[in-house]
Amino acid sequence: MIKNETKLRVRYGETDQMGYVYYGIYAQYFEVGRVEWLRKLGVSYKSLEENNIMLPVLNLNINYLKPAKYDDLLTIVTTLNKKPLIKIEFNLEVYNQNSELLTTGSTTLVFIDMIKNKPTKAPQILQEKIYPSFN
Repeated sequence: MIKNETKLRVRYGETDQMGYVYYGIYAQYFEVGRVEWLRKLGVSYKSLEENNIMLPVLNLNINYLKPAKYDDLLTIVTTLNKKPLIKIEFNLEVYNQNSELLTTGSTTLVFIDMIKNKPTKAPQILQEKIYPSFN
């Protein structure tokens, strides 16, 4: 298991008329969590794309438990529970500043060779950084 925590503050434009975070914004929060999870490993989406690998989302599940509100300081916990092969699957949790669990979810992405436009195995750099955590 490899875990990362990312903090962000809810901006006014992310909320609805009730002051709650609009439900579609959580997909963006999950993306921030995934990008920062990779960055913590020393890999960026940009570097993957420069090496002709893209990671489109194959599946996204979100469970809304409690609303996040304008100006809340959120913690996005992004966890990888198993070795990525052709797909990489993340579990995500969103907490507010009071450590209340607000949202849970999961995201599955697939590694795509941008030249062949076909699924491919996880890049070597990711295998080297991730696989030792699962032995």
